[in-house]
Amino acid sequence: MKRQMVVEVMTTHELSQRRACGLIGITRRGLKRAPVEDRNRGLRQRLRELAEERRRWGCPLLYLILRREGWRANHKRVERLYRAEGLSLRRRRRRKPVAANQTWAVDFIHDSLISGRRFRAFAVLDQWSRESLAIEVDLSLTGERVTRVLERLRTTRGLPLVIQADNGPELRGRVLDQWAYEHGVRLQFIEPGKPIQNAHIESFNARLREECLNEHVFVTLADARSKIEEWRIQYNRERPHSSLGNLTPEEFAAQASTAGSAALARTARPAQELLAIAVPCATASDPEPDSFSVTLRPSEG
Repeated sequence: MKRQMVVEVMTTHELSQRRACGLIGITRRGLKRAPVEDRNRGLRQRLRELAEERRRWGCPLLYLILRREGWRANHKRVERLYRAEGLSLRRRRRRKPVAANQTWAVDFIHDSLISGRRFRAFAVLDQWSRESLAIEVDLSLTGERVTRVLERLRTTRGLPLVIQADNGPELRGRVLDQWAYEHGVRLQFIEPGKPIQNAHIESFNARLREECLNEHVFVTLADARSKIEEWRIQYNRERPHSSLGNLTPEEFAAQASTAGSAALARTARPAQELLAIAVPCATASDPEPDSFSVTLRPSEG
């Protein structure tokens, strides 16, 4: 690279070799020395090929593939070449909800009664406040039943902008798709086999399994509904979350609502004060305060 720069400076500005080398920062001996062959040329090429084939694989995974192919290079050299080739993996930034009813996560979980008969539970979670909005329990939960649960939440809480779900037939069906279209809700499905993309509901299901389903014996379906609903209320009101600053979901939602109302009140207060001052003045000077007019009066004196 520097050799080419020296040649360009010499030809463009008509300078001597000594002067051009001094400007570029290279000795004349170094200029005349034959370039050393890149011993990592093959490794660089293979690294670029692997990075192109597997765009979402980072340097550690590519290093393991190279080792399996027989390349004798340690992780330091591979990482240095990985950075030199500009192959750094770009992280995908996920947009986190910043208010309630932006994104709901839904999923199913299974368990059984003492008789051995299995039942299902349909859970709905607000990703922002971590509130458990509903856990519908029944022997069978179809797409029509899912829409009834969401419709019930619409009347009590409102609807979200996005519902995130897996690829189950109840959620992929025409019934839920039609309901979402009519109410302006976008259905966002995760990739098959990647439950980590819906991590909030997966974590919630794990808590439901550990703290409720594994701790109780359900005699009847009504018994299961009662105990699961009792746990849901306790989860919202009493269980602190480290991601919420060790607040419960209801405490977090209430504090956020209070902070938003206080900010709105601070914004509206100056306008209210100005209005309170302006109304008496207008009443005293104008006999018809309901009409607004501008009158030019000649100055006295």
